[in-house]
Amino acid sequence: MNELFNLSGQNANSDESSNGSQDYTQLIRWFRQATPYINAHRGKTFVVMLSGEAVADNNISNIIHDIALLNSLGTRIVIVHGVRAQLDAQLKQLNINSQFVQGMRVSDQATMDAAIQASSLIRSQLETRLSMGLANSPMHGARVRVASANVITAKPAGIIDGVDLQHTGLVRKIDTVAMNTLLDLGNVVLLSPLGYSPTGEAFSLSYQQVASEIAIALQADKLIAFTHQDGICNKKGELIRELNPTTAQANIAEQNPDNEFIRCAKTAIASVEGGVPRAHLMNYADDGALLQELYTVDGAGTLILSANFEVTRQANAEDIPAIIDIISPLEEQGVLVKRERDKLEDEINYFTVIEREGLIIALAALYPYAENNGEIACIVTHPDYRNGARGANLLNTIETNARAEGINKVFVLTTQTAHWFIENGFHEGGLDDLPEEKQSLYNYQRNSKVLSKQL
Repeated sequence: MNELFNLSGQNANSDESSNGSQDYTQLIRWFRQATPYINAHRGKTFVVMLSGEAVADNNISNIIHDIALLNSLGTRIVIVHGVRAQLDAQLKQLNINSQFVQGMRVSDQATMDAAIQASSLIRSQLETRLSMGLANSPMHGARVRVASANVITAKPAGIIDGVDLQHTGLVRKIDTVAMNTLLDLGNVVLLSPLGYSPTGEAFSLSYQQVASEIAIALQADKLIAFTHQDGICNKKGELIRELNPTTAQANIAEQNPDNEFIRCAKTAIASVEGGVPRAHLMNYADDGALLQELYTVDGAGTLILSANFEVTRQANAEDIPAIIDIISPLEEQGVLVKRERDKLEDEINYFTVIEREGLIIALAALYPYAENNGEIACIVTHPDYRNGARGANLLNTIETNARAEGINKVFVLTTQTAHWFIENGFHEGGLDDLPEEKQSLYNYQRNSKVLSKQL
């Protein structure tokens, strides 16, 4: 070999390395330990989350080097970056004060323009680091191809607590065909937290939601989140190496939900609940944390593993307390119409639930009406288990049950989820599309949209 590097990156043939033999021994042991993981990760898809703080940290160059190494070993890499830190700084310079609703920033046009500019700058910085040949590193001379693409279809977040979030959006659909094509060509795919509607309107998105939705849509093997903490700790402050989603949620339940680490932890939990086998949380300031977590037995952060099976079934009276716990927050927010508790027991047979390890985590209801009509109501997933496909699964179950009962048309009244129902085959209509009994009960103050579907 013309040039050899030890673990510190110095030339192993140099006189500066006084413990060369010892360094080589450590390197050989590490390489032998890593070999099974190298083989296991080849051809697998990893989605990497980099917050704006991670991008600004002094260790970002090392993180990029390690990501490039993963790519060279045959791992398919998607990077999703955040912009909050950079956007906050830019808005401060522009004397623009942001309004937040339930942790979501209200994005007016000026804020949206700043978000686009911040995303462009960060994406350019990361592309440069990935494409510069990784000078002065063991990966010097390695070619890393970087691709960015418009693969995220977004929808407006809508009106929450009476406030229009304007250009703040939510992920609606991921173009997995385009992403897989880019990954199959060996590209590192780099994505910003921006999305566009079919009509060309731009939306600012949460990078955590983007990463989670992409990981689920691609059926990724891992979600990797770089945070400002080593991982999830117990009450004594000790790092917990491995958790399932339920125990992970229990360990963060009492912490501030607006904390950046907690948002990332919830994203990791939701991704695993959505079908991603493993999610990793690690510190972006810890040099080599990515390699240690992926290629050693001990790891470096917290690993969240997929849990047990779920069952979809008809609800019974014993489920009522759990149903109330799930729907009450949405009733208070005005998303759902408040239901009288004494009627819920009489209507419990209309409900279908998803149960996981004895817990009710999602539910929906089908109310029959005259002329073979049925109202689909109350499709709700527990906040700790969202971002999966449970809503769609419940809708399919409800429609199957409706057909079995002779119902040939279903309708729904909604204030915030019209896009989702349209995507699942519903069509927007008016009051005339409702049964007469339901027309007389329509709440004009809520101004809900009417959507229906022929079965």
